[in-house]
This record gives sequence, C-alpha cells and structure tokens, in this order.
Amino acid sequence: MTARTALVVRGGWEGHHPVEATELFLPFLAERGFDVRVEDSPKIYADRDEMDRTDLIVQSVTMSEISDDALKGLRGAVERGTGLAGWHGGIADSYRNSSDYLQLIGGQFATHPALHPDAREGGEADNFLRYTVEVTDLGRAHEIMARIDDFPLCTEQYWVLSDDLNDVLATTTHPVQPYHPWHRPITSPAVWTRLWGRGRIFVATPGHSLEVLRDTNVRTIIERGMLWASRTVSE
Repeated sequence: MTARTALVVRGGWEGHHPVEATELFLPFLAERGFDVRVEDSPKIYADRDEMDRTDLIVQSVTMSEISDDALKGLRGAVERGTGLAGWHGGIADSYRNSSDYLQLIGGQFATHPALHPDAREGGEADNFLRYTVEVTDLGRAHEIMARIDDFPLCTEQYWVLSDDLNDVLATTTHPVQPYHPWHRPITSPAVWTRLWGRGRIFVATPGHSLEVLRDTNVRTIIERGMLWASRTVSE
C-alpha cells in the first residue's frame, strides 16, 4: 500500500505557535500512514509537481502574505483533489489581503470579543471568554463529530464571516453584552467542511493555544478533520 503524503506549512504570526502547534499532530499523521514534509513558507504551493504528490495540506500560517503563484498553486491543488485542513488563525486568518484565498476557505476571522473593559489586564487573556461549541444537526451525523456533544472552552471565541457553501458542523454564539455595539446574538461557524472542485477543506476555529489544541474534543475534531480532508488512495 502506497503511503499518503502530507505537507505541513507553518509560519506567520508567532503568537499562535505555528511550530509547536503543528508538532502536536505530526505523530498522529505518521501513525496514520502519511509521509510528512514540513515547510516554513507557502512558496511550496507554487510547485505543481509537489502539489500533485500531496494528498493533504495542513496549514498553520496566521496573517502573513502569499504570492500570486503560490495562491494559484494552492487553489489548483485543492481543485484537483488535494485536501486542505487547519485550525484557528492558521487557516481562517491567513493572507488577509487575498480575496481569492478567502473564497477558497469560505470563512474569515473578523474579531474575538473581549472581556468587560473593567476586567481587562492588558494581556492575551483579556480575549479569553467562556463559551460553548455547539454541534449542529449536520455535525451529529458527520464522521468528524461522531460521539462529540456540545462542549465548553475558555479561549478566544472567533467571530467569523462566512458563506453558504460551507457545511457547518458546529457553531458558537456571541451574546449581547452592554459594553459591545451589536444588538442581537451572533452565531458563527466553529467547525466546517467545504468541497472545492475535487478537493475537501476542513476548518476548526478553536486552537489559539497549545492548551486548547490538547483539549480532547478539539484535538479529536482536528485529527478526524485532517483524515476526512485528505485525498484517499482510491482517488
């Protein structure tokens, strides 16, 4: 049996610990039979031969920039069947200036609401809220979310701009607070899948820190999402 090939692309803003975060999942990919290559730049996406050999891309690149050639290569690879997976800002807040990338992913980080102003101390924990990841009816029937119920987290709660091509497996709702300017609760996708050409895309918005990525539910969802997104041997 020929091993599948996974390409891990990591970099961008260091606050999301792209090296340490992706290292958590490298043993899992190896155990599932993937030959894993790691790159520190999206430049590899422009290599057509390498992309055609790749069954799964795991991206952890927050913000940063991508060249036209690399973006064209990434979109083409997914259209031809290469899977694309990631979590948090490493996939949902990458390459902000590229509308074509945003269209590919189907969801873009907009903000993460913060604590009451009187409770803020000036650190990243100011943006950590207690919230619930709620599994949708579609999610309850999907292999990625099998046997996972609604679960709580205390971390950044992503407010995501998205479109209807996504199959939303879990959501999170931002409540109305007197110190925020919105006037009704806002529900954002927290886990979604997306079909693009022959390829599959998986996104989970939790994953700000290593602690969150080690949460049993979050880690299970990401591991299953990577397997779901990957091109299979039969393809």
